[in-house]
Amino acid sequence: MNKEIERKFLLKNADWKIFANAGISIKQGYLNSSKELTTRIRTKGKQAFITIKGKTEGISRAEFEYEIPLKDALELLKLCQNSNIEKTRYEVKIENHTWEIDVFEGENQGLIVAEIELSSEDETFKKPTWLGKEVSFEDKYFNACLVENPFKKW
Repeated sequence: MNKEIERKFLLKNADWKIFANAGISIKQGYLNSSKELTTRIRTKGKQAFITIKGKTEGISRAEFEYEIPLKDALELLKLCQNSNIEKTRYEVKIENHTWEIDVFEGENQGLIVAEIELSSEDETFKKPTWLGKEVSFEDKYFNACLVENPFKKW
């Protein structure tokens, strides 16, 4: 079984930008979304994926992701619940980790979240100075929740 172990943080400032790559456009939607199971469709540049995630326990959950044809993903996005999420993802490499910084657009414009994937829940990592408050345990920052309750409505 594949497992996602992820921590999420807000940002204190924009200092991360000087270390970031050029970024890639992401559009995603959810065919279903509950606390027990989510099924996500995502386009990432010219690639597309279907991802199935299990229930989050702590900062871990089962995750299965498969590449699908872009044409299929664009049609599946039309079937998704509520609206889709649009964001630009930037990557910043620090030591042996890659931080993913998501700059949201549309109904979630103004929200910027940094994520790091870990190999275990107790893995240590260097926290860059631009990291702010940790939001790993706050459901409202999950993308599946942002579809139903966008940042602009908070």
